[in-house]
Amino acid sequence: MTNLTLKQLRYFEALARHGHFGRAAEACSISQPALSMQIKVLEGELGSDLFERGGRQVRLTRFGEGIAERAREILRSFDELEGYARASRGGQVARLRIGVIPTVAPYLLPNLIGDLTRLHGGLDLHVRETLTPKLVEELNEGRLDMAIVALPVSEPSLTEVALFTESFVLLRPRADDGKPAPSREALREMRLLLLEEGHCFRDQALSFCNTRPRAAQPRDLLDASSLSTLVQMVDAGLGVTLIPEMAVAVETRSASVSIVRFEAPQPSRTIGMVWRRTSPLAPQLREISEVVRQSARPLPSP
Repeated sequence: MTNLTLKQLRYFEALARHGHFGRAAEACSISQPALSMQIKVLEGELGSDLFERGGRQVRLTRFGEGIAERAREILRSFDELEGYARASRGGQVARLRIGVIPTVAPYLLPNLIGDLTRLHGGLDLHVRETLTPKLVEELNEGRLDMAIVALPVSEPSLTEVALFTESFVLLRPRADDGKPAPSREALREMRLLLLEEGHCFRDQALSFCNTRPRAAQPRDLLDASSLSTLVQMVDAGLGVTLIPEMAVAVETRSASVSIVRFEAPQPSRTIGMVWRRTSPLAPQLREISEVVRQSARPLPSP
């Protein structure tokens, strides 16, 4: 096994993650035949099949599962070695892989990307938008350098840095304009529109209302996959919803809705940055956290 290469391991890890030759090849920016050939070479070097091939989908063999775990450890260690070398030279971060949750990404990224590229000329920036559990998984596997999420994450392997706190506002149909903000008790009696299961913002909204979906009344709570859809559902008169302050300007531009801010104590969330405790880029990531904080302007700091 003297001919194993990091490139082969990256191709293998991509195929193990996607379970599909086409998607894995696209993720690796190579052709599908080239990816397939490299996997066959790797299997020849290791002396056993890594995947069960059937139709369009592929599945790891038992042997492949063991190799996948070790390959991820090798790739993570290699990426951290590269980061350590950069950090020890005192240079700027050359590549940054950022993860962002969907209820932050559309509203923060325009400012953040501009600020990062101005401060770090030539920065190779990669952005991944997905839910918090997936971001944590990809951080721990070394596929992301940092993530911007709602805190706390409470993952022992990660460092958490709070960036800012923002309030939630209530959106109602325009016909309710001028009415006072409802109490929590009154809000529980309304048809509350929420993001689908898996979004931390859904849990935060339910926590404020001190309620949970009731199976006996399935129309009490209607789910959507984005804040944009929630706002349009309110515009259509289907119910009310909560959205974070940072989303108000963007999401209500083309919607006829009433915006209501709650009296104190207002519902809120804390947005922060997380990265692996073992990351050699930790000093640079702390500096970048200040850039993220400033990019969130004009939101207040915690």
